[in-house]
Parts: sequence; structure tokens; C-alpha cells
Amino acid sequence: MTVTNPDRVYPAAVEDLIPHARELAAQLGRLPSRNQLKRTLRVGAPKARALLEAITPAPPADPPVPLDELTTDPDPVIEPTEPESAVESNFDTTQVSTAPLDTPAVDPVPVAVTDAPVAMAETAATRRKPLVWPVLILCLPAFVAIWGGWVEMGRFTGFGVVTLLPGISDFQLDTAITLPIGVETYAAYALYVWLSGRVNETARRFARGSAIFSLVLGGLGQITYHLMASAGWTTAPWPITAIVACIPVAVLGMGAALAHLMHAEQQ
Repeated sequence: MTVTNPDRVYPAAVEDLIPHARELAAQLGRLPSRNQLKRTLRVGAPKARALLEAITPAPPADPPVPLDELTTDPDPVIEPTEPESAVESNFDTTQVSTAPLDTPAVDPVPVAVTDAPVAMAETAATRRKPLVWPVLILCLPAFVAIWGGWVEMGRFTGFGVVTLLPGISDFQLDTAITLPIGVETYAAYALYVWLSGRVNETARRFARGSAIFSLVLGGLGQITYHLMASAGWTTAPWPITAIVACIPVAVLGMGAALAHLMHAEQQ
């Protein structure tokens, strides 16, 4: 690149640098960039920008339209929708829009800003979760009745007071309480797992089946106890005793299986 500034007095005028800029463009075969002008001619950014604009060729003008093409299509006839006097009276020359002709005029849509917080408050109020504590009050009498029925059923079938750690401790426990704790607690938890929708399909089906089985078993146990109590029985027949004795084992198996299925879903 051999284009350099000639000996001149700084700062040089843009008109004096235009020939050198054109010579640089001719050597490059294209328009030089602003940085190339700054570096080669040793000028600042404003002069480099002015030189680039000076040597940039103007775009070709559109060819004139022949007169015969202008007169072939008749002018569209626009029928006014309002009287001419009304249009002239409503025209305000001080409010002429500067928007392009092809841009349709759109009236601004008023937005009620003050209504948004009210709507959000109404939506939050309608989505409030229902109260749960009344259900606990309703469950209290059912819990007392179920607890008493299972404890008495346990006594009819041989459940009673035992020493848990013979030879180590004299602590005793009435094993009849294991029936209401095991059956009813598992039924409530399996029902929750079934309806929560937080487990896979296999665990949900198992929870549904075992929950229904536990509720039916609990209902049959209450019916059997009340029938024996009303008949004046003090001990249950051996088939009932055999079934009741297997209840803790069945609850243990169902609980372990449900926990395994839920743990397998999380892995």
C-alpha cells in the first residue's frame, strides 16, 4: 500500500484528502473501511467518516416512468363518506401526522390499570384451598369407635397384655392396640398415596388396591365385633381368630411392598 499523505499543513481539509482516498479505493478495488482511512491518511474518525461518505458512489436513480404507463390506469374514484364541508371543518392543519403513508393509523386502546390488582385479588380468593381442620373433627368420633372396636376384637381373639422384654424389663403392653394402629393407619396412608398422584402407575395401583382392601377389612372387623358383643360372646370362633391373627403380618407386608414401589420410583 503506497498511498500516504503528501507534505501538508496539519490539519488538512477533507477536500484535499478526497483524491488520496479515491486512490486508496482504486488500489484496494473496493471502498476502504473507516479504520483503513484513519490508518493510511492519518486522520481522525470524523474526517475518515466524511471521506468515506464523499467517495461512496450515489445509488442509481429509478428510471422515469413513461407517460403512456401513467395514463393507462384511470385514477380510482373515492366516494366521500362525509360531506365535504364536514371534512374541511374537522381538519386541523396543526395536527398533521408525520407517519409514513403506508402505516395505518391505529387508535390507542385504553388500558384499565387499576382493574388489574382487583382481578388478581379475586383470582387469588377463588383459588384458596378449602379448610382441612373440620375433617379432623369429623374423624375424631370415628377414630374412637374404630379404636374401641379393634381393641375389643383383639381381646376376643387372644390379644392381651404381654411383657415385651422378659428378663430385661418388666414393661408390659396390651397387644390389642396393634390392630387399630396397623389396619387403619395403613388404610389412611395408602389412600393418600393413591390420590396424591405423586407416584408411578404401579405404586398407585397397589396403593389403591391395598387401601380398598384395608378399608373393607376394617369394616368387616367392626361388624364382626359388634355382632359377637351383641350376642354375648366372650371369645371368637377359631376362623375369626385365625384371620385376626394374620392381620398384623398382612399390614407389614403391604406396607413394605408400598414403600419398595415408592422408593423404586425415586431412583
